[in-house]
Amino acid sequence: MKPTSTPEPSPRDPPERGRSRVVLVADDSLVTRRLITVILTRHGYQVETFADGAELLERAATAPPGLVILDIMMPGKDGHSTLCELKAAAALSQVPVLMLSSNSHGEDVAHCLNAGAADYMVKPFSPPELVARVRKLI
Repeated sequence: MKPTSTPEPSPRDPPERGRSRVVLVADDSLVTRRLITVILTRHGYQVETFADGAELLERAATAPPGLVILDIMMPGKDGHSTLCELKAAAALSQVPVLMLSSNSHGEDVAHCLNAGAADYMVKPFSPPELVARVRKLI
């Protein structure tokens, strides 16, 4: 008798732990926002993008997303302060945050992880790696 294997989950399977498939992205680069939207939308996620952290925080307050992706260096409210505000808000403190930055300095990575980020990726990023990390976090 052949052993049965568990099928791989489809990218469109319902999220684990009852989390929303809504991903909020704040990045000052329109190209990066569009790229992330195309990649994640193809995998069944609903993506909403913002040019800075203030806009993202305003939207997140209306309904907690399944995940937030933040660039660190943005005009207006940057990723560090946005991360801190998300983690300080009771309704949003459990939302996982993926930092996405061109900054690969160990100090920045450690600062974000210590402030509550769930993960950190360096730009330029690999689309399959982004999808895998998003899937893991949601």
